[in-house]
Amino acid sequence: MVRGAFFGMLSAGMLFGGSALAADPGVMTEPPVAASDWVVQVTPYLWASGIEGNISPFQRAPTVGVDVPFSEVWDNLNFGGFMSVWARRDRFVFSGDLMYVNLSDTKTIGIPNLPDFPGGALDATLDTVQFYAALQGGYRVVDTPEFTLDALAGGRFWYISNDVTLSYAGFSISRGADFTWIDPLIGGRAFYNINEKMSVMGQADIGGFGVGSEFTWSVLGTFNYVFNDKWSASAGYKYLSVDYDDDGYVFDVDMSGPVFGVTYRFN
Repeated sequence: MVRGAFFGMLSAGMLFGGSALAADPGVMTEPPVAASDWVVQVTPYLWASGIEGNISPFQRAPTVGVDVPFSEVWDNLNFGGFMSVWARRDRFVFSGDLMYVNLSDTKTIGIPNLPDFPGGALDATLDTVQFYAALQGGYRVVDTPEFTLDALAGGRFWYISNDVTLSYAGFSISRGADFTWIDPLIGGRAFYNINEKMSVMGQADIGGFGVGSEFTWSVLGTFNYVFNDKWSASAGYKYLSVDYDDDGYVFDVDMSGPVFGVTYRFN
C-alpha cells in the first residue's frame, strides 16, 4: 500500500462529505407542523475522513493502493464546499447533498547528471477535483413525537477529474482525465428524540447494483443538540464504501471518520 498525500489526493473528496451526504447530518428536533407546510433544513458540514482502497486515476493506468489519514489529505486542500439539505411536507421527505473538493500536491525528484544530459529537478504536480451530488425522496412510514422512520430511494452522481503536470528544465507536459457515474440508492433514516434538546439519528443506504458502481453502501449515526427553533448542531460518525471499476477506471475505496454539522431550519 502506498501511504502519502500525493496518492491520497487521487480520491479527492474522501476527506469530507461523501454521502453525509444523503444523510442529513444535522437533524433538528421535529415539532408538529401542518400537513401543507414545508420544513427545510440546511446543513454545512465537515467529514474528517481518511481513505483506504485502490484507485486508477487514468484510464487503464496501473491501480494504486492508498491508505491515507485525514491529516495528510488536509494539508493539500485548495478548496472544499459541502452542503446537505433535508425537506419534509406531511409524510413526504426529500434529501439532497452537494460536495466539491479540489486538492493539489507537488513532488520533486532529483535527476542525476548523466553523459550529455544535465541533472536537475523533475517536479510532478497532481491536481484533482471531486464533485458529488445525491438526491433521494421517500415516505415517512412511522411518525410519532418520539420516533420517526423514513424509507428512501434515489441516486448519487460522482465526477472525478485528475490532472498531472511534469516539469523539467523549463519544459512541462500535462495529462488529464475525468470520469463520471451514477449509483441508484435505496435506504432508510431513523430519528429518535431523547428529550426537547437532544436526539439521535441513523441513516443507511445501499446501491450501485452494477448500474454505476458494482456496489456501494454507507451508514451514518449522529448525536444532535438543539439550541433554539432555528439552530442545532450534530456530531457523529460516517462510513462510506464504493466499488467502481469500469472501462479502465478504478475507484474502489472505503472512507470513514467523524462528522460535524451545523443546521439552520426554515419553516
